[in-house]
Amino acid sequence: MDLASQLQRQFVDYSKTLILEGFLDDQFKQLQKLQDESNPEFVFEVVSLFFEDSEKLLNDLANALQQKIVDYKKVDAHVHQFKGSSSSIGAQRVKNVCAAFRNFCEARNFEGCKVCLRSLTEEYNLVKSKLETLFTLEQQILAAGGSVPDL
Repeated sequence: MDLASQLQRQFVDYSKTLILEGFLDDQFKQLQKLQDESNPEFVFEVVSLFFEDSEKLLNDLANALQQKIVDYKKVDAHVHQFKGSSSSIGAQRVKNVCAAFRNFCEARNFEGCKVCLRSLTEEYNLVKSKLETLFTLEQQILAAGGSVPDL
């Protein structure tokens, strides 16, 4: 088995694990189907934008929850945006935390919101690291002369 084939196998196994463990859902597979020879960086570009948005939203959320008087509508708007962007790339566990977070915003539950912000940061950092590993595998497959397998 050549290097490209080994890497492709690793890529498929790793992707399946991410889906089984709930980090990614079918939306991520849909994104990958949109990637082709004419746009080989499509998924990477979309996910990179998600990373940029997420970093900004996490900062905005932290700032909003540090105010003397918390504007729960503003917090909820940030969480709603985060939920939408995580849904669009298939970051399932991030999306699930956002759903819980929105309930705490609605209830104006400050402690619940603080706990959710920590969970959201954790889940985001986890999925970011896992996706970066996936993209590294993609680059290695391409460098070895292989093509990135469909999931």
